[in-house]
Amino acid sequence: MKKGGSKRSERSLLNDEIRAANVRLIGADGEQVGIVSRDDALDAARRASLDLVLIAPEADPPVVKVMDYGKHLFELKKTKAAQRKKQKQIQIKEMKFRPGTEEGDYQVKLRNLKRFLEDGDKAKVSLRFRGREVVHPEIGLNLMNRIAGDLEEVGQVEAEPKFEGRQMIMVLAPSKKAKKAQKAPKEAQSADSE
Repeated sequence: MKKGGSKRSERSLLNDEIRAANVRLIGADGEQVGIVSRDDALDAARRASLDLVLIAPEADPPVVKVMDYGKHLFELKKTKAAQRKKQKQIQIKEMKFRPGTEEGDYQVKLRNLKRFLEDGDKAKVSLRFRGREVVHPEIGLNLMNRIAGDLEEVGQVEAEPKFEGRQMIMVLAPSKKAKKAQKAPKEAQSADSE
């Protein structure tokens, strides 16, 4: 069994590969010529030193266009790359705490969590219990509530704190206000650079 799709299905039919007797022809300048025979359309493409490309095979008659197929493929590739570049992958960043995390460490970790949320990523807060610390889940719950409270202006709790084995986990997502505030400085920067 072959892996991957056939390249033929992704590619448009060109020149002599087009089998329809009559086609609706669109010229190289985008002007609609009308319904002509396939041979007349091929002649028009050859006179212009371009390709005849099948655009809409389902139409009746099929629609073909006179164009430079290589250039057309290049433009399609460029637009797909630009669309991929615009998409932002949301990542889940994890920050680990302990029930006895000191205040200085807490502030550093909180600053990092705030940065993750401001960048538009989700944050997973893990609180690991060792030994007999598991007997006091209220300490962990208080710490989780404190983290959620300290980050409420940039993030909101997506998954409430819950136990998974010997650790308590909470997931934070960027808040809507933080996303809007994040877009405003970027738009101002792009306006300044122009």
